[in-house]
Amino acid sequence: MSRTIAAIARTVRALLALAVLAGFTAGVPWLLIVAAGWPLDWIGWPQPDTVPTLTDLQAAITSPWSDNMVFALLATIGWMLWAQFLRDTIIEIIETSAAARSSRHGQPRPPASGRGPIRWVAAVLVGAIVGAVLFDAARAVTSTPTAGAAAADAAARRPAVAVAPPTVEHGPRPALTIGVSATSTTLPLTTHRDSPAVPSRAQDAPGGTHRVVAGDNLWDLAEKHLGDPHRWREIYKLNRGHEQANGYALTDPDEIHVGWVLALPAREAAPATTPPHTQAPPPGSPDTTVPEANETAPAVPPPPVSATPTPTTPEPSPSPPTAEPSAPADSADVDTPAPDTDPSDDQPTDEAGMTLPAQGWISLGLATAIAAVAALLRLQRRRRARLTFPASVSTAPHRSPMPPSLAPVDIIGSRHLGPSSDHRPASPTVAAPIGVDSAGTEVSLFHLPGPGVALHGDGAVPAARAILASVLTSGAVETASARPVVVTTADLLARLLPENAPAVGLDPDGTAYDGERLIVLADTAAAITHAEEEMIGRRRLLDTFDAETIIDLNARTDHAETQPPYVLLIDSSPRHAARLQAVATHRAALNLHPVILGPHDGIPTIEISPEGTPSGGEPHPVGRLSTLGADDLAAILSMLTDATARPEAGTDVDDPPAEISSAAVTAEPNEAIPVQPDDTAALVRLRVLGPVTVTTAAGPIATGMRTGSYTALAVLAAHPAGRTLDQLATDLHPNADPTAAVKRVRTDITSARRVLRAATGHDEPMFIVYDPATGRYQLDPETVTVDLWQMLTAIDQATTTDDETAMLSALRRATELYGGDFAEGHDHPWATDYATSYRHQILTAYARIAEILEPDHPDQAVAALEHAADLDPVNEELYQRIMRIHGRQQRPDAVRRTLRRLEERLADLGDAEPSQATRRVAERQLRPVAPAGGGRP
Repeated sequence: MSRTIAAIARTVRALLALAVLAGFTAGVPWLLIVAAGWPLDWIGWPQPDTVPTLTDLQAAITSPWSDNMVFALLATIGWMLWAQFLRDTIIEIIETSAAARSSRHGQPRPPASGRGPIRWVAAVLVGAIVGAVLFDAARAVTSTPTAGAAAADAAARRPAVAVAPPTVEHGPRPALTIGVSATSTTLPLTTHRDSPAVPSRAQDAPGGTHRVVAGDNLWDLAEKHLGDPHRWREIYKLNRGHEQANGYALTDPDEIHVGWVLALPAREAAPATTPPHTQAPPPGSPDTTVPEANETAPAVPPPPVSATPTPTTPEPSPSPPTAEPSAPADSADVDTPAPDTDPSDDQPTDEAGMTLPAQGWISLGLATAIAAVAALLRLQRRRRARLTFPASVSTAPHRSPMPPSLAPVDIIGSRHLGPSSDHRPASPTVAAPIGVDSAGTEVSLFHLPGPGVALHGDGAVPAARAILASVLTSGAVETASARPVVVTTADLLARLLPENAPAVGLDPDGTAYDGERLIVLADTAAAITHAEEEMIGRRRLLDTFDAETIIDLNARTDHAETQPPYVLLIDSSPRHAARLQAVATHRAALNLHPVILGPHDGIPTIEISPEGTPSGGEPHPVGRLSTLGADDLAAILSMLTDATARPEAGTDVDDPPAEISSAAVTAEPNEAIPVQPDDTAALVRLRVLGPVTVTTAAGPIATGMRTGSYTALAVLAAHPAGRTLDQLATDLHPNADPTAAVKRVRTDITSARRVLRAATGHDEPMFIVYDPATGRYQLDPETVTVDLWQMLTAIDQATTTDDETAMLSALRRATELYGGDFAEGHDHPWATDYATSYRHQILTAYARIAEILEPDHPDQAVAALEHAADLDPVNEELYQRIMRIHGRQQRPDAVRRTLRRLEERLADLGDAEPSQATRRVAERQLRPVAPAGGGRP
């Protein structure tokens, strides 16, 4: 009853204040107009439409004042006071709203000072109105479930955010910073009351405490700790208003901060009863699932999933499904496309680097450098690929150049590379990245202070492996003259590589290490001698050109040879300490960088743990060094061997191709491709060759589809036999928490179905069907046509016919369907090897088209091959075929132009050049026409 009376009193007070405020703002102007009319008559301005002159104003002021003039003056003063009141009212409305907003977020604003009497009146009236409204709204949020319960529940599901502590005592609340803390931990349900991690207010909490981590919300916490998500209000009331460690307090159920310690009610409390017609949780609720129409839901509901799993209570793995798992309610608005990004998704182990599956930890800079080598190796493979028809028709991707142990490096590193072109991979931004500093910033070996670095401790050898890999991968895509050189010893290299590893690596013939970039000498004395000779030669160059440093000299254009960074990687040797110190003294000027294994006087020594972190109390410029295992280093050297540009024999277009099994080319077994002629009619047309688009009879679907739905459709197009949820999650989110990744995929599939049903106007089709026998999702070929399937169907028809006319028609249909690289525009490294496979198959189709057209239409044959060269600018066989046709048509200038174009495009592959076989083809076409019975053209 008292609450009712108080509410009535607040309402009456607010209504009275509103009436007074309306009277002041509207009634006063009306009264002044009625009583005094135009108020400026006293200054000689009798009518508003007649502007007085200076003479009129002077006459009015100097003439005797009448009663009307005095009354008009008072009216003018009244208008000025009304304007002041209106201004103060607007200011008070703004101030009151800002204060209420700050109070909701636990940062009360100081009271306004310097109010005059008019503003005090405005403040009282506005406060009475706004106060009543906000009080009742606040009570509605924390009241028992009523008509507003659904909105309150939705607020309780908003995930926690990371917020920096306030830097000022008063003032507006700082901006929120969304982020993920990889080191956040969850306190146990019951903690020791004297634990320093638990505030004193929460040490006697009946249900223990919980430290908030990224992804938490009150709804999930209530379900997890109390057994009923509707008990989130109890957690809210128990912690409301208590200041947390970052200076804020819980004042709004839709905002909790990462790192807060929340007191929990007792779990044994009776759960709140839910009305029979309780509204469904709003879209996006993490743990809410809605069975898809026309599907069979599991007999036992799946266990709740959480975006942030608790390490102390792992969830049991669900058994394989026998019916399609219920899909979560789509979190995307049907009319608004949702981005396929999540702050906690697809991130490495920490913000500065990643832990390798086998052994070691590398910084993101080194991961990027290794990914750049993989991208260069992919281009080299495309350069050497043969175009043999008939080819194997397959949706399987080409085999990745990365070994399985380094596959995560390719994924993470590719995302940190800059934009690449079709024939030039991007270069890493940091040269020779060896680790990170205490702030997580990449540290380059070439920018370390002092005369060099010495590594000691259990992590010295793994760190030396990473340094060697970092230096050799730096500049791999640049010109050869800019690539760093490493000088080391045979004994040290043997310790860095796997036991009994063959001495092969960066070499032209596969028998010894490259003598230009990795120089392996007999012992430490020989390595130091080599460094001394390099030091003398570089010092002479500086003296000759009057330059201060090698870096300054390289920036000039009046000398012939660039001096690359020089790294000396050797064991510590007291016998040669003085000689080594002399070399190290010139490190900065001569770009010479000693890296010593073992302690060394005169060179900063870092004691390295097996994890790569420096030990000891001395400050170091590196907070953590990258570390590598022996097998991973050997794999990186092998990749560099294949990717490094050097003179190659190559293959002649007229030579028979070598027999290569499909298993050696593709990474997965072939899947049966649905036969879909290009004139097949269906409700939905999916295009994945080029940008992923979805079209219905009404036109392209431009809104409503989640970005994740597009990528899921692309993966299913590449796997006609279907993928399980776990496989889809691995494909699309390989570095995310598996539970969160599966949940996102399910949401994307549900969203795609919903949008497609709305766009086609058909509620019955599934479009993405589920096979309970295999647990796989797959595209329904009866309702969805896919340009990839149609292209491969056309190529397959061409390979199974002997009629060249029918073959040419089928191949042309295939080339018309190829709209670009697979899933073009989607930044997903997994799509790269799929795109390579499909591009190669269409290049083979173009090559066969040219063979058919050449006898009667040589120009059309050249046009087909040149279009193929636009799709893949680095494939040498395409240029060989073009030059061969030009030669047969007696066009030597066209042959030369084609060879020059190839030389220009290969120059971007680390200064690569056409192979000897390609040059031989060009030479044959430039010879005079042989008489009948001569050699091959």
